[in-house]
Amino acid sequence: MGKEKKPAVEAQSPTGKTVEELVKYLTDKGLRVNAVGNLATVISRVSTLEEAGPGDITFLSNRKYVRMIEETRASAIILPEPVSGPDRLVQLKVDDSYFAMTLVLELIHGHRKHPFSGIDPSARIDPSAKVGQNAAIAANVTICRNAVIGDNAVIYPGCFIGPDCTAGNNLLVYPNVTVYDQTVIGNNVTLHAGSVIGEDGFGYATHGGIHHKIPQIGNVVLEDDVEIGANCAIDRATMGSTVVGKGTKFSNLIAIGHGTKVGPHCLLVAQVGIAGSTRLGHHCTLAGQVGVAGHIAIGNNVNVGAKSGITNDVEDGQTLLGQPARPIQDTKRQVLMVAKLPEMRDQVKLLQKRIEQLEKKLNGSSTAE
Repeated sequence: MGKEKKPAVEAQSPTGKTVEELVKYLTDKGLRVNAVGNLATVISRVSTLEEAGPGDITFLSNRKYVRMIEETRASAIILPEPVSGPDRLVQLKVDDSYFAMTLVLELIHGHRKHPFSGIDPSARIDPSAKVGQNAAIAANVTICRNAVIGDNAVIYPGCFIGPDCTAGNNLLVYPNVTVYDQTVIGNNVTLHAGSVIGEDGFGYATHGGIHHKIPQIGNVVLEDDVEIGANCAIDRATMGSTVVGKGTKFSNLIAIGHGTKVGPHCLLVAQVGIAGSTRLGHHCTLAGQVGVAGHIAIGNNVNVGAKSGITNDVEDGQTLLGQPARPIQDTKRQVLMVAKLPEMRDQVKLLQKRIEQLEKKLNGSSTAE
């Protein structure tokens, strides 16, 4: 038999670490870890409870899955509190087990490796544009006049960076993203495939039955550490700026209206739509398909359940649900009440029947007298 051919490109295998090394790493990151079991166990992969095998570490962040611990084949587990499980399973108790799992994933597997480096000859970069050091710019990228991009940028095929845009260091742009003119992007920003940043806001003046387009002369500002999911659209402001605050993360298919200000460290889940000139405070979470009316103010630390509609200002710290969105306990009571309506209807019918029977008896007694 001939020599077996190796593939042209070999996938990078994860780096093996002992449990003791993982404990030290998490401790160095400021987490308190209590490990029970064989600390010399070598871990080479992070996996789910269902799919884990020997040499894997898994995690538990929700107690409703605790029953699966007896069945997992993993060698180690990260969890918020000790539980009964197989003796072979090394347990790492960490209060914030989800964050600990994130750190271990990053240590063992790392982030995605980009499949290209350098600047592709087919990329069209205007002579007046400035691109920082260590850039990886793929085929068919367009960078227009006076654009400025910081160091370590990675820009995938088919992207368009418009005139007078600026971006900080460590910009990561996935395929077919369009960034309109004058957009300002901070450091460590990620834009996922198909998103459009800085398109014209939906602004029209209706006169004589005709909708006249209002010039959109503002821009979009994405602050540091922002991540925008796939196929999102962020309108430029009519005047001033549409702003997405530092550390905010978008899921996919999100639409942000012109002039809206999204505060720092917010989480917006898929299919959220926010109309123009609305303000969100810091650390707000909007679940899937939440709709927000324009020209309102939402406070800090607000949580909104899926499919809710926000039509009025919201105070700090509120948890809302429903259409229109109301405090979640009020909405839960309403839902419970609606579920009881058929039973209540039957009871009302029964009461009506008894009243009619009583009235007949009373009328009969009156006639007899």
